[in-house]
Amino acid sequence: MEIWQIWVIAALVLFIVEIMTSGFAIACLSVGCLFAAVGSAFELSLAWQIGLFALGSFLAFIFIRPLVLKLMNKNANKNNVTTNTDNLIGRKAVVTEKIENDGYGRVKIDGDDWKARMEDDGEAEVGEKVTIVSQESVILTVKK
Repeated sequence: MEIWQIWVIAALVLFIVEIMTSGFAIACLSVGCLFAAVGSAFELSLAWQIGLFALGSFLAFIFIRPLVLKLMNKNANKNNVTTNTDNLIGRKAVVTEKIENDGYGRVKIDGDDWKARMEDDGEAEVGEKVTIVSQESVILTVKK
C-alpha cells in the first residue's frame, strides 16, 4: 500500500468521524490529510507531507470552517418555529377584568381570555383596548 493511499484513508476516516460530530473541526484535519496525500503522490519526503498536512489543516480552519459554520447557523435559524402566541405581540386586546396597578387582570383577543399585567405600573379598565407587548408563559404584558 502506498503512503498516499494511507493519507486518503485517514482523510476518509476523519471525515466519517466529522459526520458524527459538529463544528467542522475534524473535517479540517481531513483536508490536511488530502494535502499530504497530494504531496505523497508527488513523492515528497515525510517531512514535507507532514508540513502539507499542517498547512492544509490550518488553511481549512482559517478559510473553510468559518464559511461552513456560517452556513450551518443560517440554516439553524430557519428552523426556529414561531408559535401562535408569538403572533400576538403588537396586536390589540380588550380588557375583560380590570388590570390593577401592581397586579394582574385579564384581556381577550381572538376569543381567547389571557391573564395580563401592565408594562408600566398603570391601570386599565374593563373595555379598554391595550396593545400586547410581550408574552411569558400564559401571561401577556400589555400597554395602553
